[in-house]
Parts: sequence; structure tokens; C-alpha cells
Amino acid sequence: MSTQNQLSRRKFLQQIGATGLLAATSPLSSLAAKEKAAERTLFYERKISTGDKIKLGVIGYGVQGHFDLQTALLVPGVELAAICDLYPGRLENAKEQYGKDLFTTRNYKDILDKADIDAVIIATTDCWHAQITKDALAKGKAVYCEKPMVYKISEGAGIIAAQKKSGKVLQVGSQRVSSIGLAKAKELLAAGEIGKLNMVNAVYDRQSSIGAWEYTIPKDANAETTDWNKFIEVTEKMAYDSKKFFWWRAFKEVGTGVAGDLFIHLLSGTHFITNSKGPESIYGTGQFSYWKDGRNMPDVMSGVMQYGDTPEHPAFQLTLQVNFISGTGGQEVTRFVGSEGVMEVKGNDISIKHSLMPEAPGFGGYDSLFTFSKSMQEEMQADYKAKWTDAQKKRPTKEDVVFKAPQGYNEHLDHFTNFFDAIRTGKPVVEDATFGFRAAAPALSCNESYFQKKIIHWDPVAMKLV
Repeated sequence: MSTQNQLSRRKFLQQIGATGLLAATSPLSSLAAKEKAAERTLFYERKISTGDKIKLGVIGYGVQGHFDLQTALLVPGVELAAICDLYPGRLENAKEQYGKDLFTTRNYKDILDKADIDAVIIATTDCWHAQITKDALAKGKAVYCEKPMVYKISEGAGIIAAQKKSGKVLQVGSQRVSSIGLAKAKELLAAGEIGKLNMVNAVYDRQSSIGAWEYTIPKDANAETTDWNKFIEVTEKMAYDSKKFFWWRAFKEVGTGVAGDLFIHLLSGTHFITNSKGPESIYGTGQFSYWKDGRNMPDVMSGVMQYGDTPEHPAFQLTLQVNFISGTGGQEVTRFVGSEGVMEVKGNDISIKHSLMPEAPGFGGYDSLFTFSKSMQEEMQADYKAKWTDAQKKRPTKEDVVFKAPQGYNEHLDHFTNFFDAIRTGKPVVEDATFGFRAAAPALSCNESYFQKKIIHWDPVAMKLV
């Protein structure tokens, strides 16, 4: 591990401190009974095993590959062994970062053939996720696969089967499911803090060219420097297009659009907090509002999903929204709406505002009462006053709740820590192949719905299209 990464890890561990979870001294189950509002800051402590070293290979060294590797190397005992990418400029970049002796290759199978590599990060174009994941598991490697786990819904069962057959760890890279913020949201919802859940509104908006995937394309990009023939081995044959290689999320031939990029984060978080296996019906719609740059995946998209009444949660509706030209300047927020309040999740910060209905039913005001005869109004007013006390007519009050993650907290690091802990100890990962598929399938179904212009029906338990 480089000296720079060691210093970064040390600085991070100093920032998060050595105090335990404040909530540990105040059980969340008691929060519903608390009358006084309080801001509770969550302190995080992670005891990371320094057991056997784990040698790591990276397959796909683009934007997310860089971020994933940088974070993975903050976990003690993890060492970089090899990097693969089709574009040589990224391999040159890797040697500039980690030394000229680093093993690099344009063929991912060279990494899988190295006996000293224990685990791989798969951060390639979506269309390659399934093939490389199955190949890696067959070679006995633990796999950290970026989201979405699959490019096609039909690939899900094969990956689940391959992981079971290999017995190796597989974790999908929706890092938010490892966050302390979502863990607290999960506990608060289960404690009944917002009453009975009935709706979730999830938004992930952006307003920038980079946010809309218009990444910088190198000047030497061509069919040879991108190994285009290799790139399209798992797709239909198509002519070289630098945008499809470097802006791949924007094209359905190789990527999965806003659904596979951002809907999946919103779905993963919602499923984690609610313990849900997924929706039963899915509808997606989209449009091209601003980024008309040759892409064939919308830059504004919405999804509506219906979740059934299950042992894990009551029936609720989920709305998803991504807007790449949002005048808000960009926002990421998920609102869980219940019968007694709303829980707002912004990153790792959580706020709850309550609104409770009075015991007495509504009467008067914007009501049909005033349309009756005067004598009928007076008689019914007398009956209402005799039946309900003033206290029963008032809305009960309950103070707001605010949770904040500590400064410097990094759920991405937590997600990788969970992954490497699972490799070392055999404990379950937080986002296995089944969880990953149950998030990916509804997201990809939004694309199917958009292109087919119909509602998609899904069996979340059997994980099959209906």
C-alpha cells in the first residue's frame, strides 16, 4: 500500500474517533416515546481486522474503478496486485499512480489466471458485468461487482447460481446499503416512528455535463486504442463509436441509463430500509430534455412501482425521479411517508417530522356541514360537541428527530470493509447476489417499460417476470 494511502487511512480513522455509537446508550425502540426533540450525532467506530493480506485485482479502471480502488486500499491488509482496462491510457495512468512494476493487462482473464489474486473489483461497462463475474467466480475469486449487477434481467439467476456453486464472496457495489445513516433509518422505520408506511418518494437529480455522463474523451481514442472488437464481444456487432465506449451509460447497446446508474441506488436504499424483496408492478417513462448528444437513454426519467402487503412491510408505492437538467442544481433525497410523519434521508443524514391526526373526525370548515339547513347544522354541532372533547379534537404533537453522520464518515469505506471482512471471516455480506438482483431487476424493468410502453409485472419472491 502506498504511503499516501496509509496517511489517508490514518487521517480518516482519526476523524471518526474512537467513540461508540451514541444510540447504543439510548435504544431506538424508545425514540417513539420521547417527547423532547434532540439532535443525535452518530459516532462511528470500526475495528478492522488486520489478518491475512488480500491481493486485489481491478477490472475496469475508469471513473468508478479509480474511486473503488482508492477506497478499497484504505482497508488494512488489502494490496493491489493488478489492473485491467481496454484503454491503454488508463493502464499508463495506473502505473503512474502505483508504480511501473504493477501488473497491467487489456485482457481480464490474465488477472483471473493469477493464482495470487484473492478478489477482484469489476467496474466495467454494464454489459460486461455478468460475464466477468461468472468467470471470476469460476476461477475462485471473491467478487465486488459494481451496480447494476446485471445488464439484462435474464442474467440474474445465472450469477446467483454461479456464486452458490463457487462458495466465494460476491458483493454488489451499491455502497449506501452499508451506511450507518441507512441503518438508523431502518431502525426508526421499524420502531414505528412515522406510523404505517404508505409511500416512498426517491429523487436523484443532477445539473452538469459530467453528471449527464459527458465524460472527457481522450484525443487518441479510436477502434484500436479501445480494443473495440473485444469491447463488443458480448453485444451485437456495431461500428466503432467513441461515445459508446467512454459515455457508455447513455447508450442502451452497452449501458442501462439513469435506471441502472441512479434508480438502482434509490431502490437498494429503499429495499434495505424496508426489508423489501421488491415491487410487483413497475412503470417507467422518460424524455430527452436537454442532453441531445446522440444518446438513446433519457436524460429525464420517472418510475412508479407498487409494493405489496408482505410480512416485511405494508403495501406502499415508490416513485423514482432522475432529472439531469434540474434547476434545483442537483439533489439526492428519499422521503418515507407514513401515517404519522415523514422520514427524509439525505445521504447519511436523517430527519423526521411528525403529523398526527386527532382522535375526533373532521367536522366543519371545508366540509359539507355549511350546505345543510341552519337547524340541521345546529343539531349536528351539538351532537359533535357532546361526543368529542376538546382534547380529542386537537392534533397530538410529537417533536422532530434529527440524526447526523459524523464529519468524514464514508459509507464507501464501510461497504469495502464489509466485503473484505466477509472474505476473511465467512460472515454474510450486506449486499449479496440475491439482494443485488432484486434491486437491479426493477430498475432494468423501468427501461423495459419505457421502451415497450407498458407496465412490467414482477414476482419479487421468485425473482421472475410475470
